[in-house]
Amino acid sequence: MRLEVKTDQRRYSKYFLEIFLVTITFFFGVLFLSLVMSVRKISRYYQTDNLCHLILVEKSPSNFKKLGRIINQKNKQKIWDFCKVKFR
Repeated sequence: MRLEVKTDQRRYSKYFLEIFLVTITFFFGVLFLSLVMSVRKISRYYQTDNLCHLILVEKSPSNFKKLGRIINQKNKQKIWDFCKVKFR
């Protein structure tokens, strides 16, 4: 009489592959979100820099509104002081 024990090697390799793919996907997702947040900060910095240059050259109300939204200030004097301090 012959006794055979069958082990399903494919089942374990498939389970390992699924865990590996989920881990890799999670890793690249976190990496992508980190990159997006960094680009957002850089973009915001250059946008404030550009609007401050515009305000120093031409004092239009639309530029004050845009910059006020970015730096969360509503007072024109505070926005003006922000731009002056930035370019000292």
